[in-house]
Amino acid sequence: MGAFWLIILIIAALAFSTGGILIAKIFVKKTTNPQKGQAYECGIPTEGSPWNQFNVGYYLFALIFLIFDVELIFMYPWAVVVKQVGMMALVEIVIFLFILFMGFLYAHKKGALKWM
Repeated sequence: MGAFWLIILIIAALAFSTGGILIAKIFVKKTTNPQKGQAYECGIPTEGSPWNQFNVGYYLFALIFLIFDVELIFMYPWAVVVKQVGMMALVEIVIFLFILFMGFLYAHKKGALKWM
């Protein structure tokens, strides 16, 4: 019985999303304005090309943030069941944190954590 309701939910989601797009296509007035294609930067007109390259260090900083953010996602369920799982869970999380700490030291040594 659960699969039937899942199919109904998927059909309803597709119908609502398709219906919304079709209603917008029918009722919204189409205008062509070159200003609409420009990047919006707090009301200040853009100068030059909006496709500027950023320093790769910003991306590395963001990836390192994601790594430690995902670490917390893995640690929360572990903290919830640590009493039930026992000593093996403690050993596994110590190994996990050690590997992450070594990655942190490597990133620090390479200078990935220095802000530009």
